[in-house]
Amino acid sequence: MGNVQFTRKGLKADGFSGFRPIDDLDVMRIPQGNGLFAVVAPAGFHPRFLKRSTAGVFKKRNPTLTEPELRAEWLESAAVLYIGKAGPGSKGNRGLRRQIQEFVDFGQGKPPGHWDGRAIWQLADAGRLAVAWKELPAEQLNQAEAAYHAGFVAEFGRLPFANLIQARSNAAR
Repeated sequence: MGNVQFTRKGLKADGFSGFRPIDDLDVMRIPQGNGLFAVVAPAGFHPRFLKRSTAGVFKKRNPTLTEPELRAEWLESAAVLYIGKAGPGSKGNRGLRRQIQEFVDFGQGKPPGHWDGRAIWQLADAGRLAVAWKELPAEQLNQAEAAYHAGFVAEFGRLPFANLIQARSNAAR
């Protein structure tokens, strides 16, 4: 991955596909392999923040952020709102389809297996946001995720709206 443009067109050029609105996502059409996924706002999307998150409670922690916290994270100029990875998991059966399904289920109030990306579920029109994915071999995931995060930070000065933690390529997580 060279210099990626963090737009729908730029992600497509870099091998992402899908770009299905969350409300219209057919999970059976998402590949089961490992890879990265991105949540992308449609053109002209203006955020309206919900007072309460629609996301599930995680380990008794409330997923709701305050409006000032959300406003502080929002980047008007960025279409990409979240970049996450979908690895094989400890049993080797996770991958993109399962990770994206869990991410969407989390937004519909089911308890998640992870917490990152939760700010998405405080956007009033979250269902209009699109999900895109790019298949990658498991051994490239950490480095690829870190490279996308670093590229985004280089362009915008910080992480995408719903990424709370910057991925590091050497992180053992």
